[in-house]
Amino acid sequence: MVDLRSQYLKIKTQIDQAVLRVIEETSFINGPAVTEFSSNLASYVEVDHVIPCANGTDALQIALMALGLKPGDEVIVPCFTYVATAEVIALLQLKPVLTDVDPKTFNITAELIEKAITSRTRAIVPVHLFGQNADMEDIMHLARKHNLFVIEDAAQSLGSEYRFSDGKSKKSGTVADIGCTSFFPSKNLGCYGDGGAIMTNNSKLAHKIRMIANHGQSKKYFHEVIGVNSRLDTIQAAVLNVKLRYLDGYAESRRTVASYYDRQLNELDWLEIPIREKKSTHVFHQYTLKLTDPKDRDRLRDFLLSRGVPSMIYYPVPLHLQQAFKTSEKNTGDYPVAELLCSQVLSLPIHTEMTEEDLNLITSSIKSFK
Repeated sequence: MVDLRSQYLKIKTQIDQAVLRVIEETSFINGPAVTEFSSNLASYVEVDHVIPCANGTDALQIALMALGLKPGDEVIVPCFTYVATAEVIALLQLKPVLTDVDPKTFNITAELIEKAITSRTRAIVPVHLFGQNADMEDIMHLARKHNLFVIEDAAQSLGSEYRFSDGKSKKSGTVADIGCTSFFPSKNLGCYGDGGAIMTNNSKLAHKIRMIANHGQSKKYFHEVIGVNSRLDTIQAAVLNVKLRYLDGYAESRRTVASYYDRQLNELDWLEIPIREKKSTHVFHQYTLKLTDPKDRDRLRDFLLSRGVPSMIYYPVPLHLQQAFKTSEKNTGDYPVAELLCSQVLSLPIHTEMTEEDLNLITSSIKSFK
């Protein structure tokens, strides 16, 4: 699904030098590369504050901790997403309130969110799934109307842009009160281990987030709040400093692959190619097909595998049907779009090192399926 080795070989000299510099300096914890990366990423996304942390899940948890929410407060999230988005809400004794998603973009919408708002709602966590942004203008308008916090889960969309109706645009993760992202190796900006970051233009929130990520202290051994220990490793920061220079190029490579898939698969009446959100650019963390007949999905996956073509199902089970989140309040049929998508979606290989030979094998195999 992702060829990280070939990508590394193209920038091997720069990566190796950056990593060796950290080792030679023995600056393994909060070394200069971490500060440098924080500044470089802030400049790239045009945000005032970037606080690196250990991984994307920590980023979401720390962001929620910074908002001063109380046990039982409700946080709205889509039920068609990776578990981490809702997991951290439950871990903090908050209540994840799930919503369905748009059947075309797979993202949460303001209309769906509004139906889920109650007197206990305190925050919304839109997930920019597969590489394009949810409609943040409408979501932010709704949040301000109800005095709610918004945390963007931009783990799959870093580098994409959201366009407002007035023509202005902002990078993914910088529209809401707080944005979170992940540098898991397979992400568009991936390191060689775990890593994450939190983004905000709110200086007061940034100060609290920094404290929480560092054991609740702004001055060593003086702990003002309960915090966690969540640091971006200096070696990973050094890797990310190199790869950040190539992020826009990586996105363009992924768009080229997506365009090839579009041209080859668009005429097949038994599947749907990804729909682009009009207000968002797409960085194609995933290229996800939707099979018209759910019975075809697993059959196609097995057929592709028999021809040496990998594929993945993101995601096979919606959150409300996961054992960890099952309650008497949530039953099969409550979120029909998410449930149907879990039986329809299939993601194809998409990465920066794909060749025309790769793409021809994949698309010709799909076209020969029926």
